[in-house]
Amino acid sequence: MYRVARHIQQAVADAPLEEVWFAFDHLKPWTRKLEGKRLAAVRTLGKALLLEFAEGQTIYTHNQLYGRWMFCAPDRRPDTGRQLRLALSTARKSALLYSASEIDVLAAEDVDSHPFIRRIGLDVLSSGADVDQVADWIGGRAYAGRQLGHLLLDQSFLAGVGNYLRSEILFVAGLHWSLRPRDLSRGQVLRLAEAIHQLMWRSVRTEGITNTSERVVALKRAGWKRRDYRHFVFGRDGQACFDCDSEIIKVTVSSRRLYSCTSCQPPRS
Repeated sequence: MYRVARHIQQAVADAPLEEVWFAFDHLKPWTRKLEGKRLAAVRTLGKALLLEFAEGQTIYTHNQLYGRWMFCAPDRRPDTGRQLRLALSTARKSALLYSASEIDVLAAEDVDSHPFIRRIGLDVLSSGADVDQVADWIGGRAYAGRQLGHLLLDQSFLAGVGNYLRSEILFVAGLHWSLRPRDLSRGQVLRLAEAIHQLMWRSVRTEGITNTSERVVALKRAGWKRRDYRHFVFGRDGQACFDCDSEIIKVTVSSRRLYSCTSCQPPRS
């Protein structure tokens, strides 16, 4: 979502909005109030987007599983079977949200009390948190007894960590999913914080590739497809670990598939 937010910012935040269109009837009165205004900022909180106006209003959207932003010239619409939910257009560009059902307009004083925003955890990307700040967050008492495999998917812990990042973060940190923050040494907490920080930002820069740039270059030259060189462990069950040649295994944790290396991530004894 961080990449999407930047794309929206670049597309429609540089000029007054000539079109603000909502699919939902209860939001339609906002059209006249927001047309002609400029977006002051576009920021993320996990998978939620906050489109903020200088006058204090915020359009809140959450893609859930199906929402998708598309971009085009204002006099065109993408060829898609999806249903348009929100349109923001300047004279030069349109940002269009399809299929999402969670859209609202919030007054400035109501943003922090929104149910999703109120319970969201640390967003490493939008907050600009560094590794030490992430480590301090991991060390919070509320999280001490929860297994990492469950905790990393909890948006009230870390916002924006999806399923593939969970497996990749744990691999890079060298930690088994069953470990809890209270089981970790300070060094392991710092490794976990570094993996979270590094891979979330790498994923933004590379559009979802978490493997090292050197390995990606080498594997692409060898003719590997993107799905095969993209990740360290995610989606690679039955294959050899890039680092140690041990087998990658798949388990189900929090009803989602999780991948790990049998040697690089030993279970706690």
